[in-house]
Amino acid sequence: MKFSENWLRTFVNPPLSTRDLAHALTMAGLEVESVQPVAPAFDKVVVAEVLSVQKHPGADHLQVCEVRTEVDNAGNNAPLQIVCGATNVHTGIKVPCALPGAQLPGMSIKQTRIRGVESTGMLCSAKELGLEDASSGLLLLPSDAPVGTDFRAYYDLEDNLLALKLTPNRGDCLGLSGIAREVGAITSQNLQTVEIKPVPAQAAETLAIHVDAAAACPLYCGRIVRGISLDVATPQWMVQRLERSGLRAINAVVDVTNYVMLETGQPLHAFDLARIRGGLAGSIHIRFATPGESIELLNGENLVLQPDMLVIADEGKPLALAGIMGGNESGVTSGTIDLFLESAFFSPEVIAGKSFSLGFSSDSAYRFERGVDFGATRAAMERATSLILDICGGRAGPITELRGSLPMRNPIRLDLRRVGRVLGVELDEGHVAELLHRLQFGFLNTEAVFYVTPPTYRFDLAIEEDLIEELARMYGYNRIAATMPRAKLDILPAPETRRTRSSLRQILVARDYQEVINYAFVETSWETELAGNRTPVALKNPLSNQLAVMRSSLLGGLISNLQFNLNRKQSRIRLFEIGGCFQKDGQTYSQQEKLAGLCYGDVVEEQWGLPARPVDFYDAKADVEALLWPGELGATAVRHPALHPGKSAEVFINGRIGGFLGELHPRWQQKLGLAQSVVLFELNTDVLLARTLPKASEISKYPPIRRDIAVLVPKDVSVQAILDSMRSEKLPIISEIALFDVYQGKGVEGDKKSLAFRMLLQDTEKTLTDAQADQAVAKLIGILENRFGARLRS
Repeated sequence: MKFSENWLRTFVNPPLSTRDLAHALTMAGLEVESVQPVAPAFDKVVVAEVLSVQKHPGADHLQVCEVRTEVDNAGNNAPLQIVCGATNVHTGIKVPCALPGAQLPGMSIKQTRIRGVESTGMLCSAKELGLEDASSGLLLLPSDAPVGTDFRAYYDLEDNLLALKLTPNRGDCLGLSGIAREVGAITSQNLQTVEIKPVPAQAAETLAIHVDAAAACPLYCGRIVRGISLDVATPQWMVQRLERSGLRAINAVVDVTNYVMLETGQPLHAFDLARIRGGLAGSIHIRFATPGESIELLNGENLVLQPDMLVIADEGKPLALAGIMGGNESGVTSGTIDLFLESAFFSPEVIAGKSFSLGFSSDSAYRFERGVDFGATRAAMERATSLILDICGGRAGPITELRGSLPMRNPIRLDLRRVGRVLGVELDEGHVAELLHRLQFGFLNTEAVFYVTPPTYRFDLAIEEDLIEELARMYGYNRIAATMPRAKLDILPAPETRRTRSSLRQILVARDYQEVINYAFVETSWETELAGNRTPVALKNPLSNQLAVMRSSLLGGLISNLQFNLNRKQSRIRLFEIGGCFQKDGQTYSQQEKLAGLCYGDVVEEQWGLPARPVDFYDAKADVEALLWPGELGATAVRHPALHPGKSAEVFINGRIGGFLGELHPRWQQKLGLAQSVVLFELNTDVLLARTLPKASEISKYPPIRRDIAVLVPKDVSVQAILDSMRSEKLPIISEIALFDVYQGKGVEGDKKSLAFRMLLQDTEKTLTDAQADQAVAKLIGILENRFGARLRS
């Protein structure tokens, strides 16, 4: 919202400089985005009249003018001779004239000779005075401009333009009266409102009005104005105020409707009565568009109307897009004699969003979609009618008003105790009442509780917090002391049987992993091919085609991260992510958090102390075991669509299914063009976070005994099953059983494999004898023979 400071000060004139006024508005929540002078500095420029014009004797494009710039006490002319090259100079015009010694933007004026002819001063264009960026000739002034008057005073150039950056809730400040009301409240100054008197009807004619969409247009006012003349010019003061607010002058009627909109915040529209079908016998309909209807708008755009667009129409066609823009066919032009003047309140919900869908906006739409003051709709029409009659003449008919169900202005409860808690400032009843009076809010109060009725122009006031904010604005944000927030902090319980996600991250970072965070939206192919999910959770409004479904696995994101790093010449990559995954089961949706990791490249960085070796399944398995310690990890071979069919396993954590681990499927490795194998794991965090507490036991002071056995078993026997069977016996003197060798080849039958186990035996009470150790080992060998058909390898 841009406006003239001088115009504002005709409503309210606080004893503040321009800078202080801008600061006061900003501190009250109406941010002043910029302050600019109307014109640059210049002096010694007066209103002048051209008395005569003659050809320059030495140049075809120059004119020698006799110019009157002042009047002596006897009323005699005191002309100056000025050489001028403007094409629009002629006898009788009044223009600004820079006298010798004047300082204009970028130039100084002095008496000189031009092609041998003396010139005393310069006739000025708007560009030369810094009022416009470009101009085609002299700045022509009205015929009644007083000769000799200082041009800056005559043109009201000691003025500033203020631009407000209003928030969407402050539609009440989209008119000068609303801004003045705020300034008056902020500075405790009296408001000088424009007195609006009802215009008496001088004609009886009315136009039938039918509101077919009552919820979209709960208030509509219309009147006929007959016998106007558009041959008259819009008054200079009105043109200036329009231009300084960013609107150009068009004709007197349109200028008046724009002026009243800027003054009151209420958009209006004028129709050429002759272009309404049936004229006085016709009628106006406020309705929604029907399929196939179109309209040519004032901006020249031919628009095919949609069913959700509200229109003003006659019996045959739409005349205007309600609340947004008028139609070209019914617009006011130079030949217009009779008007139909409209002032209405359209529901903000009907207008909101239309500018975005249409691709253009208007001053009317900008105001209607934020809400206009329906309490001043009729007064705005009276104001516009009065100005039109004063400027263009004519006779006004009576106002036809159709009123429906307007927004309710229910009282809001305001408790002073809550005000103190929220603001941290104690305000007594008298102070709050004074602030509410300044805001012109009606209220009742009893026992420190106020019941405030929001005015019709404040759509943003609905709850108690809104009123507290108003009190804070009026009290002054700068007067509210800044205090640090205070809160009681209690140490939350941290059970030892639960890990934290932070601890999981620390373990993986310590093992040389780096954490990544990916979108939960993924490509559909990732879900169907990598996760084997044929019914992923699809998004109704995806960001892009590549992010169309919700992920049920973290693997796709990690593989994408791998490609990103490989494309940037990274050869050793270890990544992990903790994030939510989403499943759909019929019409039921669920979310589960998972932890996934990826290893690629060498086990360790390139160095001289260790030979280079690519990471494999067992390196990743060791990382998973580190996450679980002191819990036990079990694994069973399983097929997974993303993993190698012979190098993938389902992971069991303390007996519960926890996820999977394995190498990337060769098909995917080839598809992605990877030079080495990729090892992946994905675990359910709810299983990971459960922790088994370590149990203390006595440390033996006696030496251990080691026994190694090598057995031959069928190839399809799982090592995990053998270990589980031996450990299940729980022999007290056996402290450790571990596999240390697997062999297949020469000396071993083709359907067999050789497994070598290390066993440590130790007692806490005595040194074990060889006989006791042999007896325990023999018992374990018996288990292997009976359950797995194993035999000792010779």
